[in-house]
Amino acid sequence: MPPPKTSTTQRASRKKNSARATALVLAAMALLLLAGGGVAVYAVDETHRDVIADGIRVGTVDVGGMTVAEARDTLQATLVEPLDEPVEVRARGETYELTPEEADLRADVDGMAAAALDVGRSQSLPERVWRTVSGSELHEVVEPRVRFSEEAVDDLVDEVAEESDTKPRDAGVDITATDVSVREGRRGVRTDTERLRKDVIAAVGDPEAERSVAATFSRVKPEVTTDEVAERYSTIVIVDRASFRIRLFKDLEEAETYPIALGKAGNDTPAGTYEIQNKAVDPAWNVPNSDWAGSLAGQVIPSGAPNNPLKARWLGIYNGVGIHGTAERGSIGTNASRGCIRMLVEDVEALYERVPVGATVYIS
Repeated sequence: MPPPKTSTTQRASRKKNSARATALVLAAMALLLLAGGGVAVYAVDETHRDVIADGIRVGTVDVGGMTVAEARDTLQATLVEPLDEPVEVRARGETYELTPEEADLRADVDGMAAAALDVGRSQSLPERVWRTVSGSELHEVVEPRVRFSEEAVDDLVDEVAEESDTKPRDAGVDITATDVSVREGRRGVRTDTERLRKDVIAAVGDPEAERSVAATFSRVKPEVTTDEVAERYSTIVIVDRASFRIRLFKDLEEAETYPIALGKAGNDTPAGTYEIQNKAVDPAWNVPNSDWAGSLAGQVIPSGAPNNPLKARWLGIYNGVGIHGTAERGSIGTNASRGCIRMLVEDVEALYERVPVGATVYIS
């Protein structure tokens, strides 16, 4: 038959009896001291004056029952000597080291052994002697006294990140007088510096930790992706001044070319990258306040008027310069305008339908 179960009341009673017995022993020892029998008690305690109480650990190192000198030797061998090896960090094919000297590693072996002894000696004399003769343990843990420079750890982590991290590259386009090419976006790499710092700190000060640490990384997306570039540059107008042509790119592919006229000397069509700012069908002409405009300066010439050079369509680009149709068909292929880009009427009407406001205009 299985043994009868012990009730909660019975367990509590036994615990109470054990505590009462311990108290009675301590009381008896106290009486013994008072009665003159303390010489033997003191003798027992004196023989263990330099012995660390059973059950005492420094970190994970059991030093119970050792003398202070033995504990120092044990701590030196098991706690300190393993820390003499440098800590290695592996990151993207490279290895970085932090030596004990660089980390300014210091271990107070004497202090740890003395602190372990003090745990037991802090008890009263009767308690110490009772522990000695009964073989009981304290089960206390003394914190290891290992110090190092966290600034040195930070320097190592910063070095790893500086040499390992790569910035993401935004996607974009390269536009020339004749072509458009896409620069693909590229993800970057970022070191998990917080985790690396924790791992290095553990490795530097913990003799049981691995002395080799692997850095971890995360991928960083570019702010502008290739898909976003394709959407942003769905329409590009290239004004190729050398060949007197407009090249229309749709979805990054050349879709059409048109012959044009450009600004004459002194009124050159401005090079650069711009956007279509506004559009108009049969536009009026807001004459600039310029000497070349003569008596028309500052006037608004209505659509269709004989002295309005803007025919059929207008696509404004920059500071009064734009793309428009012209009645002077013979000027196409020459430098003839006051800076604007002239097109044949049928061509500007076709272009107008395919180019939205905001489209990129590159004038070579």
